[in-house]
Amino acid sequence: MQTLLVGLDAACFPVLRPLFEDGDLPHLESVFEDGATGELESQIPPWTASAWPSLYTGANPGKHGVFDFLRFDGYDWDIVNATDVRERTLWEYADDAGLTSVVVNAPVTSPPPEIDGAVVPGYLASEDPRCHPEGILDDVREELGDYRVYARRETDERAGDDRFEDYLELARMRGGAFRYLADRFDPEFGFVQFQKTDAVFHDYPGDHEKVRAIYREVDEQVGEILAECDPDTVVVASDHGMGEYEGHEFRVNQFLREAGVVETTTGGQGVPSWFKIKDEQLTEGERGGDDDGDSGRPLLERLAATAASVGITYQRGKAVLERLGLAEFVGRHVPVGAVFAASDAVDFRASRAYLRSPSELGVRLNLEGRDPDGVVPAGEYERVRDEIISLLSNATTPEGTPVFEEVVAREEYIYGPYADEAVDLLAVPTDFQHSLSALVGEEFGDPEPWNHKPEGVVALAGDAVDSDADLTGAHLFDVAPTVLATLGLAPADLMDGDALSGVDAPEPRSYPEYDPATQESTEDEDVAERLSDLGYLE
Repeated sequence: MQTLLVGLDAACFPVLRPLFEDGDLPHLESVFEDGATGELESQIPPWTASAWPSLYTGANPGKHGVFDFLRFDGYDWDIVNATDVRERTLWEYADDAGLTSVVVNAPVTSPPPEIDGAVVPGYLASEDPRCHPEGILDDVREELGDYRVYARRETDERAGDDRFEDYLELARMRGGAFRYLADRFDPEFGFVQFQKTDAVFHDYPGDHEKVRAIYREVDEQVGEILAECDPDTVVVASDHGMGEYEGHEFRVNQFLREAGVVETTTGGQGVPSWFKIKDEQLTEGERGGDDDGDSGRPLLERLAATAASVGITYQRGKAVLERLGLAEFVGRHVPVGAVFAASDAVDFRASRAYLRSPSELGVRLNLEGRDPDGVVPAGEYERVRDEIISLLSNATTPEGTPVFEEVVAREEYIYGPYADEAVDLLAVPTDFQHSLSALVGEEFGDPEPWNHKPEGVVALAGDAVDSDADLTGAHLFDVAPTVLATLGLAPADLMDGDALSGVDAPEPRSYPEYDPATQESTEDEDVAERLSDLGYLE
């Protein structure tokens, strides 16, 4: 193996250094000690589904086409998949050069391309994803005894500490699958990604022992891979960092509603196919008798809609339920349709602009000629965008400090043939201490205790690496050209990064125009529910 790329989701020095100091991660520490290391600046927005494609294509989202966990078609959404990545990946560059690759657990890689080697997709794939070559997942499962993409959910048969054991088992599965496939295909390039180094902070915030346990297991797997594959060069990289949030959850749509930009509605009319996770419909007995014929809507949903009509919306009701200690019970047992019927919701068609997904980190204008029911005239685009930039730039917390450190036109960070699919302006929270929400109701709430930070890590080690190289200023977009350089391949001139100074790189060159796969729908309810569990769908 010429090059091994190890992906550690959300890894950063504030997390790694204490573990290095305590001797918990001897194998990863050896890579960092023997090689060139540095902070790795992530992109804007620094979220998994968009950042990993940026890392393995070397291009900003406007060039590869993935901006979020969700793909939007007008006011409707679907979960992104590999057909939304419309630029060459590292393993496709390698394949074009006649090199073999093994890729295990990389996010947004299902369905995979046909390459010389093997691809077992990761995050956002289904639990039984299409793999390449066909049938390889069955072989992996036979070899390991089992292989899963996801841990069991809290609603499944295992929960609590038992569920956390699944996290450790998933790390072992990644390592075992990679070693098996590397032995079988003998690749020049290998890429294995570990996702639970991120999810542990979302699911168990503040539980440092669980963080330590996950990283120990990942380190053990990395050590076994290094011993068996003996790569010439090792690159360790993360898509973003992780840290505590000490600010607020800022509900952008509520702020814009008060400014007259966002329009809202109740009765579920503002969510045509938005955040709709399939309800298990109440049985006739649970409804308390026969349906009374009101469009076939369950009784609870109709009662919730009636409550909304007199001002008892979900947002107000939730506060009461929390005081009574019933919020969790209702959240688990009340159908989603009932919640939406009693909720103020963004009326996307009537609004001038809105936040459609928090992890896009920006606002989309409802533009005539581009959006199905656009209300902002094309000639007013720049004026309205500047107006909203000004509004958000002046947003302050309850303490009187700025919510955002910058609010800018998307072109500052996102550019390329697919940029028009992105938000129109980006809003970067101050010190990434505040999270964004698309909900309406109260303007501020409590943020998730731990969430993404823009400073990840990178390390390069190997005989051909200058271990004294200064990696100051390393960026997410630099990883792909660096990996190509270690394979003796020229970076593409369309890439937005450069090979890092620790390796010798050929001059960038142009490649034939990329022919992306036809976009496919994900339509996987289980994946949607997992995104909802992590807070990526509200």
